[in-house]
Amino acid sequence: MRSRFKTVTIAAGISLLTIALIYFPRESLEASRVGLEMWWKIVFPSLLPFLIISELLIGFGVVKFIGVLFEPLMRPLFRVPGVGGFAWAMGMASGFPAGAKLAARLRQEGQITRIEGERLVSFANASNPLFIFAAISVGFFENPGLGIVLAVSHYVGNFCVGLIMRFHGKKDDEHTPKDEEKKSIIFKALQELHRTRISEKRPFGQLLGDAVTTSIHTLLMIGGFIILFSVFNKLLSLINFIAIIGAGLSLFLNLFQLPSELSIPLISGIFEITTGSMMTSELEQIDLLPKVIAVSFILGFCGLSVQAQVASILAETDVSFKPFFIARIIHGFIAGFITFLLWNPLYLKNAGSQETLGVISSFIPEQTPVWIEKVWNGLLTHGPLFTIFSLLCYILVYSSKLKSPRT
Repeated sequence: MRSRFKTVTIAAGISLLTIALIYFPRESLEASRVGLEMWWKIVFPSLLPFLIISELLIGFGVVKFIGVLFEPLMRPLFRVPGVGGFAWAMGMASGFPAGAKLAARLRQEGQITRIEGERLVSFANASNPLFIFAAISVGFFENPGLGIVLAVSHYVGNFCVGLIMRFHGKKDDEHTPKDEEKKSIIFKALQELHRTRISEKRPFGQLLGDAVTTSIHTLLMIGGFIILFSVFNKLLSLINFIAIIGAGLSLFLNLFQLPSELSIPLISGIFEITTGSMMTSELEQIDLLPKVIAVSFILGFCGLSVQAQVASILAETDVSFKPFFIARIIHGFIAGFITFLLWNPLYLKNAGSQETLGVISSFIPEQTPVWIEKVWNGLLTHGPLFTIFSLLCYILVYSSKLKSPRT
C-alpha cells in the first residue's frame, strides 16, 4: 500500500510540473537560462581542474601517500582512514559536490568501507571560499565583512558534523585495517606512493584522457541538475507551492525569534543555494543578523539541487545517501547557531568601531581581497570560453575512445 501511494504521489507531482512547464514556457526558459549560465560561467570552469587533478593524484598514488600522513588525525577524530583527509581538503577547496565524488571514488577503489564512506561524505562536502566571499558576501550582500563570519560558521560547522557522524555505524562495523608496522610514517607514505604507481598499468596519456572524460561526464550531470532545479524552483514559485510551505515555516521561525519574511527565501534555498541566498540578501525590512543566519543554514543544508547531485554520484557505489541528508540538516542548524555566537566578536565589533584594531578585526577586510575579485571576474568573463573549449576536447577524446576498439 505504501509503495503504491509513493508511486501515485511521484506520478502526480511530475505530471503537475509538466503541466506547469507547458503553462509557463517563458518563465521556464528564463529559469533554464539562469541555471545554464551559472553552470558554464562558474561551476564548470571552477570544478573541472580540481576533478581532473584529483583523478590523476589517485592514479599516481599521491592520495595513498597523503592518506598515510593523515591517518593519525582522521581515524581518531572521524573514524575514517587517512585518505579521507584528501577528500575533505579537496571538498572544501573546490566546493559541492567534489567531496562526494572523491569519497565515491575512494570507495570504488576499495580504500574505504561502506560505513566509512557514509561518514566521510557527510562532512567532505562544503561550499568553496570563492562562492562565500565573492558571490554571497560581495555579490549579494555587497558587504565583504560578512565573508569571514559565513566562512568560519560554515567550515567549523562542517568539522562539528564530522565529529558527530563519527558515531554513525556500530562499533563492530567493518573498517579498513590499521597499519601496525613499526616504521616511520614518512617511509610508509613513500612506500604506498611507489606501490600504487607501480600497480597503475595505464600510460600517462590514457590516464589523463580517462581523468578528463570522467570529470567532464560528472560536470555534465551536475549541469543537468542545476538547470533542472532552477526550473523546478521557479515553477514551484509560480504555482504558489513555495508560498504555501512558507506560511507553515514562518510559524517555525517564530520559535527561534526569526522574522517570518525569511520563510520564502529559506524554502527557495532549500531547493537551490544561489537563489535562496540572493532572495535573502534582497530583504530590506529586517536586520542583517537574521539574514546571515538564514544564509548560513542554506549553505550548510546545501540545497536539494546539490543533494540530488550527491545522490546520483553515490548511486554508483553501495554508500547510502540517508546519512548525508541527515548530516546536511545538522550542518545547517549548527552553522546558523555558530553565526549567532560569532556575530558580535567577528562582525559587530569591527563594523561598529573603526578605531578598534584587535586580532580578530585584522582578519576582516574592509574591501574584497584583490585575488578574489580577479578570480571571480575572470570566471564570469572567460568561464564560458573555457567550458566550450573543454567540451570540444571531451568530444575529441571520447570519439577517439569509441573508434579505438575498431582499429
